[in-house]
Amino acid sequence: MAEPDGVDEIVGQWARERPDLDTAAMAVFGRVYRTARLVGDAQERCYARFGITRADFDVLATLRRAGGDDGLSPGRLTGALMLTSGGMTSRLDRLERAGHLVRTPDPADRRALLVRLTDSGRALVDEAVTAGLAEQQRLLAGMSPAAVRRLDDLLRELLASVEERVAD
Repeated sequence: MAEPDGVDEIVGQWARERPDLDTAAMAVFGRVYRTARLVGDAQERCYARFGITRADFDVLATLRRAGGDDGLSPGRLTGALMLTSGGMTSRLDRLERAGHLVRTPDPADRRALLVRLTDSGRALVDEAVTAGLAEQQRLLAGMSPAAVRRLDDLLRELLASVEERVAD
């Protein structure tokens, strides 16, 4: 078992003050939240070396993963990233000014736009994803490969459980 951490301290305090509470969920989600914040901060620092934020990276990576040169509509990007249209517009404006993407008319619908990576945007996201993945691997290096696989399976199970219950 790992050494006690800050979450153990919080859970212990609740156990002392409210022994009637089952704090197992608090312990799990406390660690998930703290891990997500620490990893998010590390990823933000990593992407800053490329002059982009995590939010910028998410847009560029979504376009890159879509494959091909057709691009995506701003609506599809908004849905994929779970953003408001206003939030997406400001990101697209910033990335377009930086020369990382272009918005062009959709040949299938003159009223619509498509968002495409530029060559420099594609090169940037390819470098950033490589660096970001290396940072994630560095952060997991304290765990054995078998433990990482077990954790991945458990988190997949947790996510499915939470998604099912949030939908209810």
